[in-house]
Amino acid sequence: MAKDTDPQHLSLHTLSAALKQRQITSADLTEQMLERIAKNDSAGVVFTAVFEAQAREAAQQADQRWSAGTPLSPIDGIPISIKDLFDVEGLRTLAGSRVLDHVQAPVAQADATAIARLKQAGAVILGRTNMTEFAYSGLGINPHHGTPLSPWDRGTQRVAGGSSSGAAVSVSDGVAAAAIGTDTGGSVRIPAAFCGLTGFKPTASRVDQTGAIPLSPSLDSIGPIGHRVSCCQWLDALMAGEDQKTLWTTAAATALAKGENASRPVLGVPKQLVTEGMDETVAQAFAQATEALQRAGFVVQEVDLPELYELATMNASGGLTAAESWQWHKGYLQHEQARYDPRVAVRILRGEAIDAQAYQRLLDQRQDWITRVHTKISAFDALWMPTVPVVPPAVAPLLESDEVYAQTNLLVLRNPSVINVLNGCALSLPFQVDHDGAPVGLMLASVANQDAALLRLGQRCEAVLTAMQ
Repeated sequence: MAKDTDPQHLSLHTLSAALKQRQITSADLTEQMLERIAKNDSAGVVFTAVFEAQAREAAQQADQRWSAGTPLSPIDGIPISIKDLFDVEGLRTLAGSRVLDHVQAPVAQADATAIARLKQAGAVILGRTNMTEFAYSGLGINPHHGTPLSPWDRGTQRVAGGSSSGAAVSVSDGVAAAAIGTDTGGSVRIPAAFCGLTGFKPTASRVDQTGAIPLSPSLDSIGPIGHRVSCCQWLDALMAGEDQKTLWTTAAATALAKGENASRPVLGVPKQLVTEGMDETVAQAFAQATEALQRAGFVVQEVDLPELYELATMNASGGLTAAESWQWHKGYLQHEQARYDPRVAVRILRGEAIDAQAYQRLLDQRQDWITRVHTKISAFDALWMPTVPVVPPAVAPLLESDEVYAQTNLLVLRNPSVINVLNGCALSLPFQVDHDGAPVGLMLASVANQDAALLRLGQRCEAVLTAMQ
Protein backbone atom coordinates (compact mmCIF):
# COMPACT_ATOMS: atom_id res chain seq x y z
CA MET A 1 0.00 0.00 0.00
CA ALA A 2 1.34 3.43 -0.92
CA LYS A 3 2.54 5.59 1.93
CA ASP A 4 0.05 8.34 1.11
CA THR A 5 -2.81 5.90 1.60
CA ASP A 6 -1.63 4.69 5.01
CA PRO A 7 -4.87 4.80 7.03
CA GLN A 8 -3.25 6.01 10.23
CA HIS A 9 -4.25 9.64 9.72
CA LEU A 10 -6.72 9.50 6.85
CA SER A 11 -10.39 10.43 7.04
CA LEU A 12 -13.14 8.06 6.00
CA HIS A 13 -13.78 10.32 3.01
CA THR A 14 -10.20 9.92 1.79
CA LEU A 15 -10.29 6.16 2.26
CA SER A 16 -13.65 5.95 0.51
CA ALA A 17 -12.31 7.88 -2.47
CA ALA A 18 -9.27 5.60 -2.62
CA LEU A 19 -11.49 2.50 -2.60
CA LYS A 20 -13.70 3.96 -5.31
CA GLN A 21 -10.70 4.75 -7.51
CA ARG A 22 -9.22 1.30 -6.76
CA GLN A 23 -6.07 2.87 -5.36
CA ILE A 24 -6.48 0.49 -2.42
CA THR A 25 -8.60 -2.54 -1.69
CA SER A 26 -10.56 -3.29 1.44
CA ALA A 27 -8.73 -6.62 1.69
CA ASP A 28 -5.33 -4.90 1.79
CA LEU A 29 -6.56 -2.22 4.16
CA THR A 30 -8.08 -4.77 6.52
CA GLU A 31 -5.04 -7.05 6.40
CA GLN A 32 -2.72 -4.17 7.23
CA MET A 33 -4.80 -3.32 10.28
CA LEU A 34 -5.05 -6.93 11.42
CA GLU A 35 -1.27 -7.20 11.14
CA ARG A 36 -0.86 -4.06 13.23
CA ILE A 37 -3.22 -5.43 15.85
CA ALA A 38 -1.27 -8.69 16.02
CA LYS A 39 2.03 -6.82 16.27
CA ASN A 40 1.08 -3.99 18.62
CA ASP A 41 -1.69 -5.50 20.74
CA SER A 42 -0.43 -8.97 21.54
CA ALA A 43 -1.36 -8.47 25.20
CA GLY A 44 -4.95 -7.65 24.27
CA VAL A 45 -4.89 -4.23 25.90
CA VAL A 46 -6.63 -2.33 23.10
CA PHE A 47 -8.85 -5.10 21.69
CA THR A 48 -10.72 -7.58 23.86
CA ALA A 49 -11.67 -9.61 20.78
CA VAL A 50 -10.50 -9.55 17.15
CA PHE A 51 -12.78 -10.86 14.40
CA GLU A 52 -10.10 -11.89 11.90
CA ALA A 53 -12.05 -14.34 9.74
CA GLN A 54 -15.21 -12.26 9.66
CA ALA A 55 -13.27 -9.09 8.85
CA ARG A 56 -11.39 -10.72 5.95
CA GLU A 57 -14.62 -12.11 4.52
CA ALA A 58 -16.40 -8.76 4.82
CA ALA A 59 -13.46 -7.02 3.12
CA GLN A 60 -13.49 -9.43 0.18
CA GLN A 61 -17.22 -8.93 -0.30
CA ALA A 62 -16.75 -5.16 -0.18
CA ASP A 63 -14.06 -5.32 -2.86
CA GLN A 64 -16.40 -7.26 -5.11
CA ARG A 65 -19.04 -4.58 -4.69
CA TRP A 66 -16.61 -1.73 -5.40
CA SER A 67 -15.37 -3.57 -8.50
CA ALA A 68 -18.94 -3.97 -9.70
CA GLY A 69 -19.71 -0.32 -8.97
CA THR A 70 -22.34 -1.27 -6.38
CA PRO A 71 -20.93 -0.31 -2.95
CA LEU A 72 -23.45 -0.37 -0.12
CA SER A 73 -22.38 3.05 1.16
CA PRO A 74 -19.30 5.31 1.12
CA ILE A 75 -17.86 3.37 4.09
CA ASP A 76 -18.24 -0.01 2.38
CA GLY A 77 -15.05 -1.95 3.12
CA ILE A 78 -13.60 0.46 5.67
CA PRO A 79 -12.38 -1.25 8.88
CA ILE A 80 -13.69 0.10 12.18
CA SER A 81 -13.68 -1.05 15.79
CA ILE A 82 -16.57 -1.28 18.23
CA LYS A 83 -16.64 -0.94 22.00
CA ASP A 84 -16.88 -4.10 24.10
CA LEU A 85 -20.43 -3.35 25.26
CA PHE A 86 -22.14 -3.81 21.86
CA ASP A 87 -23.89 -7.08 21.12
CA VAL A 88 -22.45 -9.19 18.30
CA GLU A 89 -24.61 -12.09 17.21
CA GLY A 90 -23.36 -15.40 18.56
CA LEU A 91 -21.08 -13.92 21.22
CA ARG A 92 -21.36 -12.89 24.86
CA THR A 93 -21.17 -9.18 25.54
CA LEU A 94 -18.79 -8.56 28.45
CA ALA A 95 -18.44 -4.76 28.72
CA GLY A 96 -14.80 -4.92 29.82
CA SER A 97 -15.68 -7.16 32.76
CA ARG A 98 -14.89 -10.63 34.05
CA VAL A 99 -18.26 -10.94 35.74
CA LEU A 100 -20.41 -11.56 32.68
CA ASP A 101 -17.97 -14.17 31.38
CA HIS A 102 -17.89 -15.97 34.74
CA VAL A 103 -21.68 -16.15 35.03
CA GLN A 104 -21.92 -17.13 31.36
CA ALA A 105 -24.23 -14.32 30.37
CA PRO A 106 -26.55 -15.15 27.44
CA VAL A 107 -25.11 -15.21 23.94
CA ALA A 108 -26.39 -12.31 21.83
CA GLN A 109 -29.12 -13.35 19.41
CA ALA A 110 -28.56 -10.35 17.14
CA ASP A 111 -26.14 -7.51 16.56
CA ALA A 112 -26.76 -4.24 18.41
CA THR A 113 -28.89 -1.99 16.20
CA ALA A 114 -26.12 0.56 15.66
CA ILE A 115 -23.65 -2.14 14.67
CA ALA A 116 -26.17 -3.88 12.41
CA ARG A 117 -26.69 -0.62 10.54
CA LEU A 118 -22.96 -0.19 10.04
CA LYS A 119 -22.66 -3.75 8.74
CA GLN A 120 -25.55 -3.07 6.37
CA ALA A 121 -23.49 -0.14 5.09
CA GLY A 122 -20.55 -2.49 4.47
CA ALA A 123 -18.32 -1.52 7.37
CA VAL A 124 -15.68 -4.11 8.23
CA ILE A 125 -15.89 -4.76 11.98
CA LEU A 126 -12.37 -5.57 13.16
CA GLY A 127 -13.24 -6.42 16.75
CA ARG A 128 -14.25 -5.18 20.16
CA THR A 129 -12.18 -2.64 22.05
CA ASN A 130 -11.24 -2.42 25.72
CA MET A 131 -13.05 -0.04 28.04
CA THR A 132 -13.55 0.91 31.65
CA GLU A 133 -15.48 -1.95 33.20
CA PHE A 134 -19.19 -1.37 32.55
CA ALA A 135 -18.31 2.12 31.26
CA TYR A 136 -18.25 3.65 34.74
CA SER A 137 -15.25 6.03 34.68
CA GLY A 138 -13.77 8.76 32.51
CA LEU A 139 -10.18 7.56 32.88
CA GLY A 140 -10.13 4.26 30.98
CA ILE A 141 -8.29 2.13 33.53
CA ASN A 142 -9.19 -1.56 33.40
CA PRO A 143 -7.63 -4.02 35.90
CA HIS A 144 -8.85 -7.06 33.95
CA HIS A 145 -7.54 -6.37 30.44
CA GLY A 146 -4.95 -3.67 31.05
CA THR A 147 -5.15 0.05 30.38
CA PRO A 148 -4.88 1.50 26.84
CA LEU A 149 -2.50 4.47 26.75
CA SER A 150 -2.72 7.88 25.15
CA PRO A 151 -0.44 8.08 22.10
CA TRP A 152 1.20 11.13 23.68
CA ASP A 153 4.20 10.60 25.96
CA ARG A 154 4.00 6.81 25.93
CA GLY A 155 7.15 6.66 28.03
CA THR A 156 5.31 8.19 30.98
CA GLN A 157 2.23 6.01 30.34
CA ARG A 158 -0.80 8.29 30.40
CA VAL A 159 -4.46 7.30 30.34
CA ALA A 160 -6.31 7.37 27.05
CA GLY A 161 -9.52 8.48 28.75
CA GLY A 162 -12.66 6.50 29.26
CA SER A 163 -14.74 4.79 29.15
CA SER A 164 -14.15 4.23 25.41
CA SER A 165 -10.39 3.96 25.92
CA GLY A 166 -9.57 1.17 23.48
CA ALA A 167 -11.85 2.72 20.88
CA ALA A 168 -9.81 5.92 20.74
CA VAL A 169 -6.43 4.17 20.86
CA SER A 170 -7.44 1.85 18.02
CA VAL A 171 -7.85 4.97 15.86
CA SER A 172 -4.86 6.96 17.11
CA ASP A 173 -2.60 3.91 16.65
CA GLY A 174 -3.83 3.25 13.12
CA VAL A 175 -5.37 -0.15 13.79
CA ALA A 176 -8.87 1.06 12.89
CA ALA A 177 -10.02 3.83 10.59
CA ALA A 178 -12.67 4.91 13.10
CA ALA A 179 -14.35 3.58 16.23
CA ILE A 180 -17.76 3.38 17.84
CA GLY A 181 -18.12 4.11 21.54
CA THR A 182 -20.71 5.25 24.04
CA ASP A 183 -20.96 8.47 26.03
CA THR A 184 -22.78 8.78 29.38
CA GLY A 185 -20.69 11.58 30.86
CA GLY A 186 -18.01 12.13 28.23
CA SER A 187 -16.92 8.60 27.34
CA VAL A 188 -16.52 9.36 23.63
CA ARG A 189 -15.27 12.94 23.98
CA ILE A 190 -12.73 12.39 26.78
CA PRO A 191 -10.75 9.66 24.97
CA ALA A 192 -10.99 11.66 21.74
CA ALA A 193 -9.48 14.63 23.57
CA PHE A 194 -6.75 12.57 25.22
CA CYS A 195 -5.80 10.86 21.96
CA GLY A 196 -5.85 13.85 19.58
CA LEU A 197 -9.02 12.76 17.78
CA THR A 198 -12.52 13.98 16.98
CA GLY A 199 -15.41 12.55 18.98
CA PHE A 200 -19.13 13.15 18.67
CA LYS A 201 -21.83 12.63 21.31
CA PRO A 202 -25.24 12.83 19.63
CA THR A 203 -28.54 13.61 21.26
CA ALA A 204 -29.24 10.48 23.32
CA SER A 205 -32.36 9.44 21.40
CA ARG A 206 -30.73 9.86 17.99
CA VAL A 207 -29.14 6.39 17.80
CA ASP A 208 -31.14 3.34 18.88
CA GLN A 209 -29.38 1.79 21.88
CA THR A 210 -30.87 -1.68 21.56
CA GLY A 211 -28.14 -4.26 22.07
CA ALA A 212 -25.77 -2.01 24.02
CA ILE A 213 -25.22 -2.77 27.72
CA PRO A 214 -26.48 0.34 29.52
CA LEU A 215 -24.81 2.39 32.21
CA SER A 216 -27.49 5.05 32.69
CA PRO A 217 -30.33 4.92 30.16
CA SER A 218 -31.26 8.53 30.95
CA LEU A 219 -27.79 9.73 29.94
CA ASP A 220 -26.33 7.11 27.57
CA SER A 221 -25.66 7.85 23.90
CA ILE A 222 -23.79 6.08 21.09
CA GLY A 223 -21.20 8.04 19.14
CA PRO A 224 -18.19 7.78 16.81
CA ILE A 225 -14.50 8.63 17.13
CA GLY A 226 -12.48 9.50 14.03
CA HIS A 227 -9.83 11.74 12.57
CA ARG A 228 -12.16 14.40 11.21
CA VAL A 229 -15.61 15.85 11.80
CA SER A 230 -16.67 14.37 8.47
CA CYS A 231 -15.87 10.87 9.80
CA CYS A 232 -18.25 11.45 12.67
CA GLN A 233 -20.91 12.82 10.31
CA TRP A 234 -20.94 9.70 8.17
CA LEU A 235 -20.92 7.21 11.02
CA ASP A 236 -23.50 9.11 13.01
CA ALA A 237 -25.83 9.35 10.00
CA LEU A 238 -25.55 5.63 9.32
CA MET A 239 -26.11 4.60 12.95
CA ALA A 240 -29.09 6.95 13.15
CA GLY A 241 -30.64 5.20 10.17
CA GLU A 242 -30.57 8.18 7.82
CA ASP A 243 -30.94 7.73 4.07
CA GLN A 244 -27.54 6.59 2.81
CA LYS A 245 -28.02 8.40 -0.49
CA THR A 246 -27.34 11.70 1.22
CA LEU A 247 -23.86 10.54 2.17
CA TRP A 248 -22.82 10.38 -1.47
CA THR A 249 -23.58 14.02 -2.21
CA THR A 250 -20.91 16.69 -2.01
CA ALA A 251 -23.14 18.76 0.24
CA ALA A 252 -23.45 15.94 2.78
CA ALA A 253 -19.75 15.12 2.58
CA THR A 254 -18.59 18.68 3.30
CA ALA A 255 -21.70 19.87 5.17
CA LEU A 256 -20.73 23.46 4.38
CA ALA A 257 -23.61 25.39 2.88
CA LYS A 258 -22.73 28.70 1.25
CA GLY A 259 -25.08 30.67 3.46
CA GLU A 260 -23.64 29.11 6.61
CA ASN A 261 -20.10 30.00 5.53
CA ALA A 262 -21.12 33.63 5.23
CA SER A 263 -22.70 33.76 8.68
CA ARG A 264 -20.98 34.77 11.90
CA PRO A 265 -21.64 32.00 14.40
CA VAL A 266 -22.06 33.07 18.00
CA LEU A 267 -20.37 30.84 20.58
CA GLY A 268 -21.09 31.07 24.29
CA VAL A 269 -18.38 30.41 26.87
CA PRO A 270 -19.91 29.68 30.29
CA LYS A 271 -18.47 31.99 32.94
CA GLN A 272 -18.80 29.30 35.58
CA LEU A 273 -17.13 25.94 36.13
CA VAL A 274 -15.92 24.84 32.67
CA THR A 275 -12.73 26.94 32.51
CA GLU A 276 -11.85 26.49 36.18
CA GLY A 277 -8.79 24.41 37.04
CA MET A 278 -7.34 24.41 33.52
CA ASP A 279 -3.69 23.42 33.38
CA GLU A 280 -1.29 25.65 31.47
CA THR A 281 -1.43 23.64 28.24
CA VAL A 282 -5.22 23.54 28.06
CA ALA A 283 -5.53 27.21 28.99
CA GLN A 284 -3.08 28.18 26.25
CA ALA A 285 -4.81 25.97 23.69
CA PHE A 286 -8.25 27.32 24.55
CA ALA A 287 -7.04 30.94 24.33
CA GLN A 288 -5.23 30.42 21.02
CA ALA A 289 -8.14 28.56 19.45
CA THR A 290 -10.67 31.12 20.63
CA GLU A 291 -8.61 33.99 19.20
CA ALA A 292 -8.29 32.14 15.89
CA LEU A 293 -12.05 31.62 15.67
CA GLN A 294 -12.64 35.29 16.40
CA ARG A 295 -10.23 36.31 13.65
CA ALA A 296 -12.14 33.99 11.31
CA GLY A 297 -15.40 35.81 12.03
CA PHE A 298 -16.84 33.86 14.94
CA VAL A 299 -18.39 35.85 17.77
CA VAL A 300 -17.38 34.50 21.19
CA GLN A 301 -19.26 35.78 24.22
CA GLU A 302 -19.44 34.83 27.86
CA VAL A 303 -22.72 33.46 29.18
CA ASP A 304 -23.65 33.53 32.84
CA LEU A 305 -24.53 29.97 33.89
CA PRO A 306 -24.40 29.64 37.69
CA GLU A 307 -26.76 26.69 37.15
CA LEU A 308 -23.67 24.61 36.36
CA TYR A 309 -22.74 24.65 40.03
CA GLU A 310 -26.03 22.90 40.83
CA LEU A 311 -24.80 19.70 39.20
CA ALA A 312 -22.50 18.86 42.10
CA THR A 313 -25.46 18.94 44.47
CA MET A 314 -27.69 17.04 42.07
CA ASN A 315 -25.07 14.28 41.79
CA ALA A 316 -23.97 14.25 45.43
CA SER A 317 -25.61 10.88 46.09
CA GLY A 318 -24.35 9.39 42.83
CA GLY A 319 -27.04 10.91 40.64
CA LEU A 320 -28.91 9.20 37.85
CA THR A 321 -25.88 7.13 36.87
CA ALA A 322 -25.63 5.43 40.26
CA ALA A 323 -29.39 4.98 40.55
CA GLU A 324 -29.84 3.43 37.12
CA SER A 325 -26.66 1.35 37.08
CA TRP A 326 -27.62 -0.18 40.43
CA GLN A 327 -30.89 -1.42 38.99
CA TRP A 328 -29.01 -3.25 36.22
CA HIS A 329 -26.17 -4.59 38.39
CA LYS A 330 -27.76 -5.36 41.76
CA GLY A 331 -28.29 -9.04 40.98
CA TYR A 332 -24.68 -9.51 39.92
CA LEU A 333 -23.27 -7.49 42.81
CA GLN A 334 -25.08 -9.61 45.38
CA HIS A 335 -23.12 -12.68 44.28
CA GLU A 336 -20.17 -11.52 42.19
CA GLN A 337 -18.95 -8.26 43.73
CA ALA A 338 -15.44 -9.66 44.24
CA ARG A 339 -15.06 -9.99 40.46
CA TYR A 340 -15.81 -6.31 39.83
CA ASP A 341 -13.24 -3.56 39.57
CA PRO A 342 -13.57 -2.22 43.15
CA ARG A 343 -13.55 1.38 41.89
CA VAL A 344 -16.49 0.62 39.65
CA ALA A 345 -18.42 -1.42 42.20
CA VAL A 346 -18.23 1.30 44.86
CA ARG A 347 -19.80 3.81 42.49
CA ILE A 348 -22.62 1.48 41.45
CA LEU A 349 -23.34 0.58 45.07
CA ARG A 350 -24.19 4.21 45.83
CA GLY A 351 -27.37 3.68 43.86
CA GLU A 352 -28.69 1.22 46.43
CA ALA A 353 -29.56 4.14 48.73
CA ILE A 354 -31.53 5.98 46.03
CA ASP A 355 -35.15 4.88 46.46
CA ALA A 356 -37.98 5.42 43.99
CA GLN A 357 -38.92 8.77 45.49
CA ALA A 358 -35.35 10.07 45.40
CA TYR A 359 -34.97 8.82 41.84
CA GLN A 360 -38.08 10.65 40.69
CA ARG A 361 -36.78 13.76 42.40
CA LEU A 362 -33.56 13.48 40.38
CA LEU A 363 -35.54 13.21 37.15
CA ASP A 364 -37.63 16.26 38.07
CA GLN A 365 -34.56 18.27 39.07
CA ARG A 366 -32.87 17.43 35.80
CA GLN A 367 -35.85 18.51 33.70
CA ASP A 368 -36.15 21.79 35.59
CA TRP A 369 -32.40 22.36 35.15
CA ILE A 370 -32.59 21.65 31.39
CA THR A 371 -35.44 24.14 30.98
CA ARG A 372 -33.58 26.92 32.78
CA VAL A 373 -30.26 26.36 31.01
CA HIS A 374 -31.92 26.01 27.60
CA THR A 375 -33.49 29.44 28.04
CA LYS A 376 -30.09 31.02 28.68
CA ILE A 377 -28.20 29.42 25.82
CA SER A 378 -30.85 29.43 23.08
CA ALA A 379 -29.40 32.58 21.52
CA PHE A 380 -26.04 30.92 20.86
CA ASP A 381 -25.15 28.68 17.94
CA ALA A 382 -23.18 26.53 20.38
CA LEU A 383 -21.38 26.51 23.69
CA TRP A 384 -17.57 26.58 23.52
CA MET A 385 -15.31 25.16 26.22
CA PRO A 386 -12.39 22.82 26.88
CA THR A 387 -13.49 19.21 26.62
CA VAL A 388 -11.30 18.35 29.61
CA PRO A 389 -9.42 20.98 31.67
CA VAL A 390 -6.20 18.94 31.91
CA VAL A 391 -3.92 16.95 29.59
CA PRO A 392 -3.90 13.14 29.92
CA PRO A 393 -2.79 12.24 33.47
CA ALA A 394 -0.21 9.58 34.18
CA VAL A 395 -1.52 6.13 35.06
CA ALA A 396 0.75 5.39 38.05
CA PRO A 397 -0.60 7.99 40.52
CA LEU A 398 -4.16 6.94 39.71
CA LEU A 399 -3.39 3.31 40.52
CA GLU A 400 -1.60 4.21 43.73
CA SER A 401 -4.33 6.30 45.35
CA ASP A 402 -8.09 5.88 45.43
CA GLU A 403 -8.39 9.54 46.41
CA VAL A 404 -6.31 10.76 43.46
CA TYR A 405 -8.27 8.46 41.17
CA ALA A 406 -11.63 9.76 42.40
CA GLN A 407 -10.65 13.43 42.24
CA THR A 408 -9.10 13.09 38.78
CA ASN A 409 -12.09 11.17 37.49
CA LEU A 410 -14.48 13.89 38.67
CA LEU A 411 -12.34 16.59 37.06
CA VAL A 412 -12.10 14.77 33.74
CA LEU A 413 -15.86 14.10 33.62
CA ARG A 414 -16.86 17.58 34.80
CA ASN A 415 -17.18 19.49 31.51
CA PRO A 416 -18.49 16.81 29.15
CA SER A 417 -21.08 15.52 31.64
CA VAL A 418 -22.77 18.93 31.57
CA ILE A 419 -24.00 18.13 28.07
CA ASN A 420 -25.28 14.67 29.00
CA VAL A 421 -27.37 16.16 31.79
CA LEU A 422 -28.55 18.81 29.32
CA ASN A 423 -29.58 16.01 26.92
CA GLY A 424 -27.63 17.86 24.26
CA CYS A 425 -25.15 17.00 21.55
CA ALA A 426 -21.44 17.78 21.59
CA LEU A 427 -18.31 17.52 19.49
CA SER A 428 -14.72 17.37 20.74
CA LEU A 429 -12.15 18.79 18.32
CA PRO A 430 -8.42 18.08 18.64
CA PHE A 431 -5.88 20.87 19.13
CA GLN A 432 -2.17 21.01 19.95
CA VAL A 433 -0.27 24.12 20.99
CA ASP A 434 2.97 22.57 19.74
CA HIS A 435 3.45 19.96 17.02
CA ASP A 436 4.71 17.37 19.49
CA GLY A 437 2.78 18.72 22.45
CA ALA A 438 -0.01 17.22 24.52
CA PRO A 439 -3.34 16.64 22.83
CA VAL A 440 -6.14 18.95 23.93
CA GLY A 441 -9.84 18.64 23.17
CA LEU A 442 -12.04 21.69 22.55
CA MET A 443 -15.78 21.19 22.73
CA LEU A 444 -18.70 22.60 20.80
CA ALA A 445 -22.07 21.75 22.32
CA SER A 446 -25.72 22.45 21.72
CA VAL A 447 -29.16 21.47 22.93
CA ALA A 448 -31.06 18.35 21.91
CA ASN A 449 -31.70 17.57 18.24
CA GLN A 450 -29.30 20.16 16.87
CA ASP A 451 -26.89 17.43 15.79
CA ALA A 452 -26.68 18.25 12.07
CA ALA A 453 -26.22 21.97 12.67
CA LEU A 454 -23.56 21.31 15.29
CA LEU A 455 -21.61 19.02 12.98
CA ARG A 456 -21.71 21.64 10.22
CA LEU A 457 -20.45 24.24 12.68
CA GLY A 458 -17.81 21.77 13.80
CA GLN A 459 -16.44 21.57 10.27
CA ARG A 460 -16.08 25.32 10.13
CA CYS A 461 -14.23 25.33 13.45
CA GLU A 462 -12.10 22.39 12.34
CA ALA A 463 -11.00 24.26 9.21
CA VAL A 464 -9.86 27.22 11.32
CA LEU A 465 -8.04 25.12 13.90
CA THR A 466 -6.37 22.88 11.33
CA ALA A 467 -5.04 25.89 9.42
CA MET A 468 -3.19 27.22 12.46
CA GLN A 469 -1.50 23.96 13.48
